[in-house]
Parts: sequence; C-alpha cells; structure tokens
Amino acid sequence: MRMFFKDFKAFIMRGNVLDLAVGMIIGAAFNAIVKSLVNDILMPVIGLAYQGDVSSQYWVLRGTAAVDGAGNLVLSDGAVLMYWGRFLQNIIDFLIIGLTLFIIVRLAVRFQKLREEKRKELLRKIRAGEELTEAEEKETEETILEVSEEILLLREIRDSLQKDKAVQKE
Repeated sequence: MRMFFKDFKAFIMRGNVLDLAVGMIIGAAFNAIVKSLVNDILMPVIGLAYQGDVSSQYWVLRGTAAVDGAGNLVLSDGAVLMYWGRFLQNIIDFLIIGLTLFIIVRLAVRFQKLREEKRKELLRKIRAGEELTEAEEKETEETILEVSEEILLLREIRDSLQKDKAVQKE
C-alpha cells in the first residue's frame, strides 16, 4: 500500500499533472466569467430586442403550458417543452469560449514560432562565430540550462568521438 501512495505522489507531482490541475481551475473560473457575460450582459440586450427573457423561451411540443399570476410555469399532464432559449444561451457561451481559446492557441503558436526563429538565428551566429549581444548571450545561457545534464554529457561524448575520428584520419 505504501508503494501505491509513493507512485501516486510521483504521478501527481509531475509537471504535466500540476499544469493540468491549474488549467482546470483557471478553465472553471473562465467558464464562470463567460457565463456571467452571457447571462448578465448579452442575454438582457438580446432580450430587449426580443422584448422578453430569451433564456426562458420554450416551445410546447405536447400538452399545454401557461404562466400563472405568480410567474410560475404550469404544465398539463404529460407536457413536453423544448427550451430553445437556454440552448441559444449555451451556444453563445460555446462561441465565446471557442473564440477565446482559438485566439490563445493562435498567439501561443505565433510566440513559439518567433522563439524558434530567434533560436535558429542565435545558432547561426554561434556557428558563424559572430559576436553576440548581451541579451543573446543570456539567451544562450538560458537555452543551455534548459538542456538536461544527460543530454549535455551525451553531446560531449559525441563531440569527443568525432574529434578522435578526425585525429585517426590524419
């Protein structure tokens, strides 16, 4: 049982799981904001044009439905209603969330491309032996720090082997 909890802790502490948890919490908060925007801002404006509360609109598919003096919906036995107003409200929620996510992903991809182009330019300068600015030197150090020690060791071994081959050919 102890091994189970140890494995579970290792699983939870992985970066991806923590990122996912943070993303879920932020997503829930964002969803609440979008729902409030739609319910409290957009739907009342649409209601003005429609001259009523759109989210409570429905079609009676079977039976009868009426609103009593207290504003309660009274249905006949076996009445079936289709709440198209709620559906419209959810479509608007979906479109706003979808548009926002599209913009975020598009910006992330654009920034990733720019970062990759900067890295390629930096590598080109390093290979060409050009002088680097302070910002470029700092970026080079950060890039090196991102690479794990194992990969750096493997690269050193590779370079050493290549030098040995070059010496043997001479």
